[in-house]
Amino acid sequence: MGEEALTPAAGTPRPKYRMPAEWEPHEATWIGWPHNRSDWPGKFAAIPWVYGEIVRKIAAGETVRILVQSKAHEAKALRLFARAAVDLSRIAFFRIPTDRGWTRDFGPIFVRRDRPKREVAVAGFRFNAWARYPDWRNDDRVSARAAAALGLRRIRPLVRNREVVLEGGAIEVNGRGTLIATEECLLDPVVQARNPGMSRGDLEAVFGSTLGATNVIWLGRGIAGDDTHGHVDDLCRFTGPKTVVLCREKDPKDDNHRALEANRERLASARLEDGSRLEVVPLPMPAPLRFDGIRLPASYANFYVCNAAVLVPTFNDPNDRAALGILSELFRDRPVVGIHAVDLVWGFGTLHCLTQQQPAIFSGKGSPALSPGSLPGRMASLYIPDSRRASPCPIPYRRSARS
Repeated sequence: MGEEALTPAAGTPRPKYRMPAEWEPHEATWIGWPHNRSDWPGKFAAIPWVYGEIVRKIAAGETVRILVQSKAHEAKALRLFARAAVDLSRIAFFRIPTDRGWTRDFGPIFVRRDRPKREVAVAGFRFNAWARYPDWRNDDRVSARAAAALGLRRIRPLVRNREVVLEGGAIEVNGRGTLIATEECLLDPVVQARNPGMSRGDLEAVFGSTLGATNVIWLGRGIAGDDTHGHVDDLCRFTGPKTVVLCREKDPKDDNHRALEANRERLASARLEDGSRLEVVPLPMPAPLRFDGIRLPASYANFYVCNAAVLVPTFNDPNDRAALGILSELFRDRPVVGIHAVDLVWGFGTLHCLTQQQPAIFSGKGSPALSPGSLPGRMASLYIPDSRRASPCPIPYRRSARS
């Protein structure tokens, strides 16, 4: 359907598009099949099996659209799925090359509008590897190529004729008009600055015009060990239109304690889009998890809400049970399932970082466009020509390398 440039305008009475909440009905979930061994040095062999379990759980309730590098890469995934009892009728492969597998951040951010007709579109934000790492050009093209493959409109937010860099893990929405982000991630003018020269007001205008966010709550810092420099999806998540969970660290000597308490104070005075107060539910942190002397961003807040379940990362920690219990009380409409994430978090991300939801075009239950059966065959595979593939990085490195 082509592209549409979208420049935020002051005083716009009603946002044209909105980003639905994660718990609203999905048409599909997008995930990139792992291939970059430098993301999990020494642990990569276990990672595809964790992905397989994630895909199996998601496929119980929706299509899983999987980004693969090639036909051979697709075949590897299929062999694993056959052993892991994955429902292949819910799998669709897209041969769109990526640099790594953190689909939440570079994948298509889907938005919806109801007028003049119901439509799902892709918000065309740019990706630059968290303003930190050198190989991102394939990842940066995924959003546009996915939109083209699905025949969806792609809207490009512009600020003073500049495109906007934004990762999906940097924002959290309730689908009603409130968005949560951190100042550390999006407003730091020096460290991992995504959009130098863009102000708080500029970004809030973009959030309003592109994501339907009329109300933005700014938190301070993210959690220790997060190489994205403060993603909100490791910290604070909506579990309903008026309820969030916020990570809490009771140990005053822990690096996370002070920052999390400061964020709790901010939320205590925050208001939702209708002027009401948030209900803030504390979510415990696991004990600090380290590998090779490096603090890892282990957090129960990195859960993913799919149609069939809420998938929660677990860490062989006594607080696993408490976190699962809290989230079970908050998500009573679907089961809450723990996914072992000790190996996964060595890549500096877990379940939410790997996934990106595609909302159903209808807000209620039904058979939205591009449902599993709308692609030919029992299992679908779509090849996207790679005429502009970037050269590989000439030296080995890993996402978690410290600069």
